[in-house]
Amino acid sequence: MRALAVTPIHLPPEEIRRRQERYDRLAPPGLEIELRDVGPAAPKTLDTDASMRVSENAVAAVLATAGDGWDLAFPDCVLDPAVPDAVAEPALPVHGLLKLSATYLAAKGVRFGAVVRNEAIAEEFSKRIAAYRLTEYLAGIRVLDLPFSAIAETETWNAALGTAVRELAELGATAVINGCSAVDVEPADLPARIVDPTALAMRLLAVEEQP
Repeated sequence: MRALAVTPIHLPPEEIRRRQERYDRLAPPGLEIELRDVGPAAPKTLDTDASMRVSENAVAAVLATAGDGWDLAFPDCVLDPAVPDAVAEPALPVHGLLKLSATYLAAKGVRFGAVVRNEAIAEEFSKRIAAYRLTEYLAGIRVLDLPFSAIAETETWNAALGTAVRELAELGATAVINGCSAVDVEPADLPARIVDPTALAMRLLAVEEQP
């Protein structure tokens, strides 16, 4: 099974390689993922609502012209740009990392929180959860206030999680979605488990596509 992943922002080659290697590690047996850069028309970071909309349009354009040879596609972003509306007539199934992971948690009756990099992402995350009709399961969102560079800095990102996760646990969250698809989640002694939405979504995709 071959899956096309499309970045939500225009990334340099070294970051594309890092993210591709991450997908290679996370992909279950039988699932091959190829990451494609969305292109220079997309923003370089997601810091405003305007950048979200430009990203959404750019991802939708790539998905609409993905070509043959793919069994499914998804945006390489926990904000699910262009999902579920994605493309008016998609040439292949388009999935969302957040839609898959949050729906799975809700189906199990798990009340979850989320941590995100900035305020703009927090607002978009909340809108997506509302669009998926999962608001009742969302305990809250905490902003880590980290620079874009922290996405590739595993120690920096994970070091910022402690206080946010504890606050969300106090609000009733037993799981916390890590609000970036490209960050490796490290084990930690925290009152709520941290969910890597990409890793969870990959496992669910592999199960879904089995006959």
